[in-house]
Amino acid sequence: MTADERLLPFLREFVKNGGQGHWLFEIEKLAALERELSRFGYRLHGFGPHHMFLPRFSVEQPRKYPVKRLELSEFKQFYKDKRFPNALCEEYSEERPDVIALLAMDGDDIMGMAGASRDFTGLPSWLQIGIDVLPEYCGRGVGAFLVNELTKVIQENGDIPFYGTSPANIHSQNIAISCGYRPAWVEISAEKKEKNMDDKEKKTDETSDAKTWVDDMKQELEDYIEEQGIYIRQ
Repeated sequence: MTADERLLPFLREFVKNGGQGHWLFEIEKLAALERELSRFGYRLHGFGPHHMFLPRFSVEQPRKYPVKRLELSEFKQFYKDKRFPNALCEEYSEERPDVIALLAMDGDDIMGMAGASRDFTGLPSWLQIGIDVLPEYCGRGVGAFLVNELTKVIQENGDIPFYGTSPANIHSQNIAISCGYRPAWVEISAEKKEKNMDDKEKKTDETSDAKTWVDDMKQELEDYIEEQGIYIRQ
């Protein structure tokens, strides 16, 4: 387990009873983590947990589509392009620089893009892969094709590719698995609360048993279950 050193005492206490770490990302546990973060002026990032994958074995595939590799100077034209929110950052970032991008082409038309960014400051050889396929080309295997091609390019350069996606994005997870990736770790990030919080938010920060967005989510789920008459086996 890795985290900011200020959180380690809390997390060690949480996982000291064998196996409890497996439940760290349950809603109830996230609520407790959110309250702990609040003590330091932080909150859980709204994106929620992400499942992270590492390549376990290579997958051979035919060259189904023409591939174009973008030069670094060509990235600029695609920044802020709403078609590619995952393959590239919204704009160039010194902290998370985009380093490689591949396009799958249909003549002069772009079918999809896979990009890799250097997300870990202390691990420059670790590159995270992101993928975007244009709607008219979905269902043709373009995503898996590009991820597999980019994985090979990264590994040929002596770097380590990794792939992250949300727990609910089953399609994205299947792309990773079909390209030889397997689950490696789960992560969630925090963000600093804005300084101009209103009095209600400040009060939430000052009490350890205050409700958080995770508590609200849990309550909404419980209300829905009761409304639908769903029986949950304990």
